[in-house]
This record gives sequence, structure tokens and C-alpha cells, in this order.
Amino acid sequence: MVNPSGPAIAITTVSLPTPALRAFASSGMQVIVVGDEKTPRFELAGCRYYGIQDQLATGLLTAQALPRNHYCRKNLAYLIAMQLAAAPILESDDDNLPYMSFFGTRSREIECGHLKDAGWVNVYRYFTDAAIWPRGFPLRLIRNPSPALDSLARLRLSAPIQQGLADDDPDVDAVYRLVYGSSCCFDSNNIQVALGRGSWCPFNSQNTAWWPEAYCLMYLPSNCSFRMTDIWRSFVAQRIAWENGWSVLFHGPTTRQIRNEHDLMRDFADEVPGFLHNERICEGLAALTLLPGPNRIPENMRSCYAAMIEFGVLPQQEMVLLEAWLADFQRCFCPVAPTSTHA
Repeated sequence: MVNPSGPAIAITTVSLPTPALRAFASSGMQVIVVGDEKTPRFELAGCRYYGIQDQLATGLLTAQALPRNHYCRKNLAYLIAMQLAAAPILESDDDNLPYMSFFGTRSREIECGHLKDAGWVNVYRYFTDAAIWPRGFPLRLIRNPSPALDSLARLRLSAPIQQGLADDDPDVDAVYRLVYGSSCCFDSNNIQVALGRGSWCPFNSQNTAWWPEAYCLMYLPSNCSFRMTDIWRSFVAQRIAWENGWSVLFHGPTTRQIRNEHDLMRDFADEVPGFLHNERICEGLAALTLLPGPNRIPENMRSCYAAMIEFGVLPQQEMVLLEAWLADFQRCFCPVAPTSTHA
């Protein structure tokens, strides 16, 4: 084992430095920024920036295999952070302005409200009374109530994947934006909710913390729209987490999104595969026979992504990219010695 080098922040961008990127860069943390063909000439003190040629120079198989002009190139930021022995890895986007709490103390061991065998849970409703749901949540279930917060079992648990919310323009789908179009600020009064086996809620790549035992699960699939890549990743990660006795934690906002310009109808079109298939995907993943233990995660990922190909939501080509990721993961990831989990 090696000693961790401290937390790192992983981001991808096709923009000049934004206020959010400047805030991350001034934090004193390691900041890895991965660009794409569209990214203008990028210079920002406090960031390690990797353009396309820099990515190829790493020798990572993933750098060659990933499509260009796609959000999934963020996979390279994760691998580079692993090479630096970062722990934990925090991820965000260039339009999510961090609060000071984003840089505060974090721990993978949490005592909080816990849900097991609850099916689909709209976690956003624990943080606001507004009629709102996360991107990727099944539309036919958005009116269903979530179990009352005070009814949840309170447990001490391991949560190596932790999703923070975002204020102002949170991560919702195009249907919500087209119908309501309003901003939302969430309750930040130390509410924490963890989902265990048999409970589903999509989580995104905008404000998520990962601890080393879960790093392999950070893989973003490439042969789908950028509106689905992190959502489908979240379903695979949740399913495999069950086999390891891990829960996925959701906590209050530590960023606020100043959203980059989007074409909402294009977003809607990109989200249609999720509207149609997310429930079926999770039903299929839940039915898989997987194996316990962190060393079984690569094998379990192969099973999950092969199932998604069988469901018809991903093409066979995805397995080529997954194998490149798994090979690079073996090369980049050095298990780190446990230490204080501050970020």
C-alpha cells in the first residue's frame, strides 16, 4: 500500500476557465482537468490540464479507445487521479460553483438514515418540499411518496460513494425544466440518507465523492448520450455496491450550478432512452447473480455491462472500452493505506 496524496478533483471541460474552475483551482487540492477537441487553449494555475495530445502521451489504453467530443473522456481524469494516489476522488463539472463545504471533512463511515429494499426512492424529496426529482428517475413514479425521514432506520454504515446535491439549477431532467423551469435550493441542515440493497436512486457525476475501494466503478460508458452516461453508471455502481455491503450516501448541497447553455429539446431527446428503459435496466441488474468482494468488481462490471448490451441499450463496442478501462485501472490504481478521510 502507498500513502494517499490527499483528495483530488476530477473535471472535464470544453470551455475557457469558468468561475467554478477558478474556485476549484484556488482550493489547494489537486485538480485534474481533461479537455477535448473543442476545448480552447486552456491555462489555469492550480490545475493539471490534459489536452488530447497530453492524454495520448499517458499511454493509457482508454485515451486511444474513448470517443472524442464526448463527456466520457472524464474517465481519463479519474485514472490520472488514481495514478497520483489521490484519496478520495471528488468529481464535479465546470458549471458547478463549490461552497466552502465542498472542501470540508468527509468520511466513508457514516451514521445516518438508511433504506433497504425500498425500490425506487426520490431522494430529492428529503431535502425539499418542492415537486422535483433527479435526472434518471422514472417519470411514472415521480408522484410516489418517499418513506418519511423519521421512519428510516439509523445505522452506522460504509458509504464509499457519496452524492452531494447542487443548488440553484440542480440536476433534473428536461421534462422538469420544460414544465417548471424554476430553480431550487435544498435544505442543507445536515440531512444524510443512504440507500442499500434493493433501493434505487440515480446519482450523477456533478458532485460525487469516491473512496478507493469503489474507484473501479467510476467508469462512464461511452456508447450512449452524455445525459445517460453517469446515470447508467450509477445503476451499475449501486448494484455492485450491494454485493459488498456498501450503501450510497446522499447529502445536502455543497455546490450551486450555474448551468452552461443547453438546448432543452436536445436534452429531452438524449434522455429518451432513460425514460423508456431505466426501470427495465435496474430490474435486469437486480436479477443478476454477482459475487461479493472488491476483487470481484471487474468481473461484476463485465456481467452488468454485458447485461445492458443484452437489454439493447448499449452496443457490443462498449465491452471493448470497458476492457481498456479495466486494464488501465489495474495499471493506475495502487491501494492506499487508510488514513484520515478529509477533503
